[in-house]
Amino acid sequence: MTGEARSFGEQGGRLTYGRYLRIAELLDQQRPESDPPAHDELLFITIHQVYELWFQLLLHELADARDHLLAGEAYLPRVRLERCQVIERLLMQQVDVIDTMTPQDFLAFRTNLASASGFQSVQFREIEFLSGLKHPGFVRRLRNLEPAEERRLRARLAEPSLWDGFLALLTAHGFAVDTPDERLASLSAVAHDRERYGALWDVAEALLAHDQAWALWRARHVLMAERQIGTKPGTGGSAGAPYLRSRIDFRFYPDLWALRATL
Repeated sequence: MTGEARSFGEQGGRLTYGRYLRIAELLDQQRPESDPPAHDELLFITIHQVYELWFQLLLHELADARDHLLAGEAYLPRVRLERCQVIERLLMQQVDVIDTMTPQDFLAFRTNLASASGFQSVQFREIEFLSGLKHPGFVRRLRNLEPAEERRLRARLAEPSLWDGFLALLTAHGFAVDTPDERLASLSAVAHDRERYGALWDVAEALLAHDQAWALWRARHVLMAERQIGTKPGTGGSAGAPYLRSRIDFRFYPDLWALRATL
């Protein structure tokens, strides 16, 4: 046996819980800008930092699902996507916590966010790009990007998406996917023979569930913004709730939604 044997319990305590999770560094990241600190600013910062941690995990899971789809696999992509759906339900539930903050309490520190906006979340855009909703114009519209952030976004635009991975999976099973009509015919064939193509159907449904969860989160986010600021412009130069509402109808996988009308 190579390496040093590991033991658990008191004698295996050289790496502590706090050091493993970097708790001290993590808890040092919530730093309100208001002076004196507005009570609810800690809530606001914590919620949005937690969002970014979940976004990081979503990117990890979605990229792995994409890679396995490109390799012609169906089982692990479905497992990864099912985990993502649970995470996305948590994202929606976190809005309930934000809703405990009143508009007056938000206004106590909102001016400190004048140039900052959730619109600028690089990981949020990465999830959209990786899922299949690629809008190159967003890279140009995001202000004050760090060079590393811009490189990440451009890499997501250039790399295959989850949808590309699913089309590769269909192709590996002999289905035509080059045109919208071919894709619809192929998806219809899968849908009408689930005994033979059950694994493909399950992946398609997992993709649709991911798409639906993201759409529901967008809709919930709109209501949260309207509850806090009404129709006022958002921070960071965004239009606020009207902009968020304009995004509600976007879908990652329109072909999967169109299939419903043909069944």
